Amino acid sequence: MGIPNGVYFRAQSHFPAYRCRACEGYYTLLTGTVFANTRQRPATLVLLLRGVAKGEPTARLARELGLSRKPRHTLRHCIQANLNATAPTEVMAGTAFEADELYQHAGEKKYAPSRSRRSTPPTRQ
Repeated sequence: MGIPNGVYFRAQSHFPAYRCRACEGYYTLLTGTVFANTRQRPATLVLLLRGVAKGEPTARLARELGLSRKPRHTLRHCIQANLNATAPTEVMAGTAFEADELYQHAGEKKYAPSRSRRSTPPTRQ
């Protein structure tokens, strides 16, 4: 596995690095992404993305992963800015869409509400 006009340079921590023969540039899998200078393991990056997607607080993510909070907070803002910049703005074309039934029936109860076990008082006349 390699890149065109590239030669395997060395394994840089967790990602292989390549040097371009044409421009002498140094590239990894993360070059050009918000993760370019993070120096984190791939598993840590996936857990960070998962936490951001679930909406977990940055402080909790940092505690769970044993990392400092401030760089994670900055990284989270970069991820969110990138998502907002690349989000589609056009209306979706088409006439048929699917929805998960979990969202369609989110408010329904499976069983009828339980009734009080007390008998009703007799009517007065």
